[in-house]
Amino acid sequence: MTDQIDSQTAWPGIRGRRVLVTGASSGLGAHFAQVLAAQGAHVVAAARRIDRVQKLCDGLSAEGYQATPLALDVSSAQTVGDALQDHVFDLVVNNAGVSHSCAALDLDADTLDQVIDTNVKGVFHVARATAAAMKADGRPGSIVNIASILGSRVSGHVAAYAASKGAVLQLTRALALEWARHGIRVNALSPGYIETELNRDFFATDPGQALIRRVPQRRLGQPQDLDGALLLLLSDQGRFITGADIAVDGGHLVSSL
Repeated sequence: MTDQIDSQTAWPGIRGRRVLVTGASSGLGAHFAQVLAAQGAHVVAAARRIDRVQKLCDGLSAEGYQATPLALDVSSAQTVGDALQDHVFDLVVNNAGVSHSCAALDLDADTLDQVIDTNVKGVFHVARATAAAMKADGRPGSIVNIASILGSRVSGHVAAYAASKGAVLQLTRALALEWARHGIRVNALSPGYIETELNRDFFATDPGQALIRRVPQRRLGQPQDLDGALLLLLSDQGRFITGADIAVDGGHLVSSL
C-alpha cells in the first residue's frame, strides 16, 4: 500500500501528531492518509463510506502505522460536531469534496446546493470544529484546505465546482487572518490535473489527451507530486506560512490564454 511513500525523509512537527484527513475513502484523501501515516502521524481517516476507510486503516495498521477510521459527512454541521466533539487534532487536511460537470444553464438548484454544501460548507464545518478544539486546548495547529486551480481560473461546464473552490480560497484567507493569533495556520493546496482512479479512463480518451497537451509540462500530475507542498504546509517547516495558496499544476495556471 505504501510502497511509493518516502517515509525516510522526516518532516519536523508531524511525527506523533494527530491528523484528521477528510474524504479519505479514495483518491487523494486516501493517498494523503498514507503519506502522513508513513511520516509517523496518528491519522484519523474520515469519510462517509466507513467500509472504505476501515479497509484503508486496516492496511496501514498491518504495516505498523497508526490509523483510525471515522464515519463523517462533512456537509452536515451537526454530524461534524457530533463526530469530532471528543477529538483534538494537531493537523487537518480538509480534502472531502465533490465534483460536477454540466452547462451552467442546465445546473439545477439541488446540484448546486450539493456542491456548495460539501465543498464550501463542509470545509468550514470541519475547520471551525477542529480550530475550536485547538483553541480550547491551547495548542497550535495547521489546517490545509484542498482547493483547485479551478478556484483561480475557469473552464467550461464547471460553474458550481469552480465557484466552490474559489470560495474555499477566500475562506482560507479569512480563517487564516482570524486564527493566526491562536497559533492556528490555515492554508490552501490547489492541485491541477492529477491522475486518480476516478479520471484515468477520461484522460486516456482523445479529449483527455488534448487537455493534457495544454499543461505546460505536457503530463498529468501524480498524487505523490502533491506530497511536498502538503508536508510543507502541515509541518514546522511551514510555521510562518498562513493564508497562502500553493498551486501544484505543472504550470497550468501560468499558461497562456
